[in-house]
Amino acid sequence: MRTPLVTVILPAKDAGEYIGTTLETLTRQFEDPSSLKLVAIDDGSRDDTGALMRQYAERFPHAEVIRNPTARGLASARNQGLLHVESEAFCFLDGDDWMQPRRLKVLSSRLRALDADFLRTDHVRVTGQQRALVRAPHPWREEVLPPREAILPEHESTMVDYPYAWAGIFHRRVIDRGLAAFPEGLFTAEDRPWIWRLHLQARSFAVVDAPALLYRRGVATSLTQARDRRQLDFVRAMDEVIAMVEQDAEAERFTPKVVWTALALSSHHLVRARRMSPSVRTEMRAGIGRMLRRLPAGETAAVLARFDGPRRRVLARLLRQAGRSA
Repeated sequence: MRTPLVTVILPAKDAGEYIGTTLETLTRQFEDPSSLKLVAIDDGSRDDTGALMRQYAERFPHAEVIRNPTARGLASARNQGLLHVESEAFCFLDGDDWMQPRRLKVLSSRLRALDADFLRTDHVRVTGQQRALVRAPHPWREEVLPPREAILPEHESTMVDYPYAWAGIFHRRVIDRGLAAFPEGLFTAEDRPWIWRLHLQARSFAVVDAPALLYRRGVATSLTQARDRRQLDFVRAMDEVIAMVEQDAEAERFTPKVVWTALALSSHHLVRARRMSPSVRTEMRAGIGRMLRRLPAGETAAVLARFDGPRRRVLARLLRQAGRSA
C-alpha cells in the first residue's frame, strides 16, 4: 500500500446534515484512494456525525476516526489531527464545507513543484443558494515569497486577514518546525494566532489557483453564529498575536498592522455584543479594555485617525478608559 500524498484533518461537531457531502467530495480527490489519508475527529457530536465518519473511513485505505466524548473545540480537535499526519502534505477541512474534484491532487502537485512551506487559495462562499468567489488578498500568483512579505500594508486586507485554515495546503515541515498547531482551548478566533505565526516564522509560501473549496456560511451550528461567551476568545487570540509580534525582530515594522487588526476586530465584536446577554457584554468590554491598554498609544492614535467615524464611535468609551484618545 502506498504512503498517502495528503492527510485531510476533518474535525466536526453535530455536522450530520452536511458532512456526508464533505466526505463524499474527498472520494473524488485522487484516482487512487490510497493517495489520501482521512483523519476525522468527532468532537462530542450528539447526532450521526461520528457514524458517517466511520462509514466513509471504510472507503479509504488510510483513515482514522477519533471520538471526543465531550467537545474540546475546533483548535484542540485540529491539534489532535496533526498528531496523525503521515504524508508529506496535509490540509484542514470543516464538516460543513466541501471541495471540487481533484483539488487536492492539484494542490499537492503544486506544493511539490514550488517547494513552498504552504500554499493558499481563493475560496467560494456559499450562502443559501448564492455563491461568491472570495480571492486571497495577495497580488501575485504562483510566486514563492517569504510569508512575512504578505503581512503589510496595515490598512489593507492582507494574508493575515485571510486566516481560513482550510484555504490551502501545508508541507509536513510546518509541523516539524512547530508552526502548525492552534492555541489549545480556543473555540473561536483560533486561526488568528495561527496565521500570524505562519507568516512570521515559515520560510516560504505562494498563492495558487486550484479547484475550489466551498465554504458554507450561515450554518446554525457554526460558532460564527454564536452570541455566547465563546466569542470572547478573540481577545485571547489577539493577545497572543500582540505578544508574538512584540518578540519579533521586526516588531516595529508589524506593530501598526497588529494595532489595526485589534481595533477593527474590537469594533466588530462590540457591535455584535449588542445581541449578547448583559453579563457577556460586560466581560467582553473588560477584555477589550485590557487588550487596548497593551497597544502603544502612538500607533493606536495613528490607526484611529484612519478609521471611519462609526468605528471610532464604537470604540470611544473603551479607548478613553484605556488612556487612548478616540
